[in-house]
Amino acid sequence: MKKYLEQPVHIAPLALFRIMFGAVMFISVLRFWLMGWIAELYINPSFHFTFYGFEFIRPLGIYTYLIFLICALSALGLMLGLKYRISAILFFLSFSYIELMDKAYYLNHYYFIAIVGFLLIWLPAGNFCSLDTRFNYTKTYTHVPRWCVGSIRFMLCLVYFYAGLAKLNTDWLVHALPLKIWLPSKYDLPLIGGLVDEIWMAYLFSWFGALYDLTIWIFLLYKKTRKFAFPVVIIFHVCTSIFFPAIGMFPYIMIIGSLIFFDEKMALNLLKWFDKKKETQSILLEKKLATLSYILIPFFLFQVLFPLRFLLYPGKLFWTEQGYRFSWRVMLMEKAGIATFTVKDLKSSQQRIINNGNYLNATQEKQMSFQPDMIVQFANFLGNEFKKQGFQEPAVFVECYATLNARSNQLLIDPKVDLYGKEDGFKHKGWITQFNHEIKGF
Repeated sequence: MKKYLEQPVHIAPLALFRIMFGAVMFISVLRFWLMGWIAELYINPSFHFTFYGFEFIRPLGIYTYLIFLICALSALGLMLGLKYRISAILFFLSFSYIELMDKAYYLNHYYFIAIVGFLLIWLPAGNFCSLDTRFNYTKTYTHVPRWCVGSIRFMLCLVYFYAGLAKLNTDWLVHALPLKIWLPSKYDLPLIGGLVDEIWMAYLFSWFGALYDLTIWIFLLYKKTRKFAFPVVIIFHVCTSIFFPAIGMFPYIMIIGSLIFFDEKMALNLLKWFDKKKETQSILLEKKLATLSYILIPFFLFQVLFPLRFLLYPGKLFWTEQGYRFSWRVMLMEKAGIATFTVKDLKSSQQRIINNGNYLNATQEKQMSFQPDMIVQFANFLGNEFKKQGFQEPAVFVECYATLNARSNQLLIDPKVDLYGKEDGFKHKGWITQFNHEIKGF
């Protein structure tokens, strides 16, 4: 394995990936800014749902714009290969900060982008077809160890594999849920609009989606099947974007990501407008092998194991959502809830029924209403707020009903449990009710 990973391969696919990834991220951040979402999502709300262990990462008021500016400029630096290493570090730090400011806006592809940003810090993607090499800020290398290109490939394969594995459950395969719920709303689409409410369409999409995720990475890895697989990648993700526009840039990020599987010839054809210098890569090889051993192996081991942590928790994953995030479970359920909080003073018997909209925007309230960790976090916030207002011994209770994949509503949280002081951590949350239905599978 060591000998295989050390074999030199051409750097062109890695350079092409860097250019396209940087371009897409620059456009994404610019779009986010121009749509007014920075103020709407991060500056205007008075409360934010922080991630456990990262409570110190919060919006910085008007200076939040500065974080997005750094992210945009560093993405542009990645695309151009200008001060590449600094750009990669700044991009990873700024984008990760943005992602961690509020878990209400968490998306799987945000996590993927942060991971890629981290990997690019350690990979020599700026040593070919970049302004750094053109201006002689750094050496040009035509070949790098196989693992430099393989690192991005492995991460994409892992994402696809876990996304496919997550679809091997009875709701997705046997009941075609949640696509059976979502597809009929797309009746206005041209050509196929009249078919989307047919049950067989939901099953077709469900089974093809699972098969695609489980196998597409295999076909991309092999040269003989790659020329057929890449057009499938484009068609699949463009269709996903059309059917589900709310997922934003995710389909295009996955299309761009698949460029890393291109062979040397195809990548060079797309990069032929750059000058290509040839120098020895021996110094690069020795330096990067140390990096592989001490940084990337533990990193990839974590990426393999962390999505499996849900196996340590009792209860149904889709219901408790303990171990759900950061596990590449993409668009697997339709879940909604309504949460009514009551804050009581156990000493004076005063109580208040809370209007969640006084503290949260619409997206925050919607996401909080069916996610237990966000519910307990909001309960602690309310307890602290009313303690400041004079409640001597505040207690916070919630009556929360949720529905999963169009099943009947049921209580999500034990309404008799005082949530104030309960920790949002990695321990099992015993105050989540037992799911009344059965979902078999991964």
